[in-house]
Amino acid sequence: MPKCFFCGKSTPPARGKMFVRNDGKIFYFCNSKCQSNWKLGREGKRTRWTHTFQKEAKKSGKKEEKAS
Repeated sequence: MPKCFFCGKSTPPARGKMFVRNDGKIFYFCNSKCQSNWKLGREGKRTRWTHTFQKEAKKSGKKEEKAS
């Protein structure tokens, strides 16, 4: 199962999108939300809802603050 290039979640077979750049590099996305954010130039490790961000925050010992 390939991992989403933006958020880091594993994508089940026959789901998500595969984007092939002109140089031959392959990017897998779990949904259009991840693909759109990647096209806008955002980084997954700086976006709070991504699996990669949550993994890094847990690793560094930081807790996510809830917005009230």
